[in-house]
Amino acid sequence: MAAQFTLPGRTILGDNALKSSEEAIKKLGKKAFIVTGKIVTKMGTVSILTNYLDQWNVEYKIFNDITGEPTDEMILAGVKEYQESGCDFLIGIGGGSPLDSAKAIAAMAVLEGSIADYMGKEITGEFPPLVLIPTTAGTGSETTKFTIITDKEKGIKMLLKGEDLLPQVAIIDPEFTRTAPKSITAATGMDALTHAVESYISKKANPLTDLFALSAMKRIFQYLPLAYEQGSDSKAREEMSIAAFEAGVCINNASVTLVHGMSRPIGALFHVPHGISNAMLITKCLSYVTDGCYDRFSEMAKAIGVCDKSMGEKEASEAFLQALDQLCNRCGIPTLYEYGIKKEEFLAVAEKMAEDAMASGSPSNSRKEISKEDILTIYGSLF
Repeated sequence: MAAQFTLPGRTILGDNALKSSEEAIKKLGKKAFIVTGKIVTKMGTVSILTNYLDQWNVEYKIFNDITGEPTDEMILAGVKEYQESGCDFLIGIGGGSPLDSAKAIAAMAVLEGSIADYMGKEITGEFPPLVLIPTTAGTGSETTKFTIITDKEKGIKMLLKGEDLLPQVAIIDPEFTRTAPKSITAATGMDALTHAVESYISKKANPLTDLFALSAMKRIFQYLPLAYEQGSDSKAREEMSIAAFEAGVCINNASVTLVHGMSRPIGALFHVPHGISNAMLITKCLSYVTDGCYDRFSEMAKAIGVCDKSMGEKEASEAFLQALDQLCNRCGIPTLYEYGIKKEEFLAVAEKMAEDAMASGSPSNSRKEISKEDILTIYGSLF
């Protein structure tokens, strides 16, 4: 079957990427609606952007009410402000939450009804132009047609998707990631690794996503520990920014599998940051599906240099999982228990989480057939 491969309209990547983006931004409109969060604003990152906009004579309105992972209520507030602001394009700047929010606000500024109406549907429309500027290396939101928004009333994370959610311009400047604290570096870095691995073992993988996925894995295994332990390491930050982009491209075109399907309900019900909930699950989930594609796990082991020629595919797969476990430990990934989640509270909602995971469709992308009972088994093994 022929594979499609989509990317942001234009990507500007590397040192001084924002400074180099004047022409690309000015083409999109006269007044920018900047979607961000209070922490990004407080750290001075937003003022770097607005200083350039001032120099370029581009007007703007700042909406910095994205606090934590975005909810339908935050999006509604953003849409209202956008419609009253006289802005004609949007700029999302920050981690995955502001970027996802900018996509959702752009869409809902045009679409009818409530955002929950679009869960599981392909979102299409003539949306205002969008620029996305990540300040973390991990979520890959700047490269994808996805946005994840929490439905507060139902307690679920809605996965919304559509090619029209892709930004016209993605600006990836590693300098913005240097101030990320260790916990954010670990969470977003592990999120990027989860994207790369899941896209590689997905049924929807294709030769182009395989290239990007293996490249991202090599970079992450080498440079995430360095970025985590020494945040000012420019080379490590640059490599992680490239890896996050590569991994984002992968899930945009090959999707995710079991880990993401199971981690979203944990994030929604227990308020665990997305990258951390992925990392908490990744080794358990992947060890459960390894026998569905030993060949793929073996190739990943070769890519990261933990496999020698004497190893068979099964042994190489185990070496990959061991290296993955070591990376999680080195980056201080907590268990559910260490995070403060009580076993009895977790298991009390396991049935709902398993149903939500299956309903997301992500587990069905696994090469091994996965049922709700399999998901309950994995949830039960986490303590």
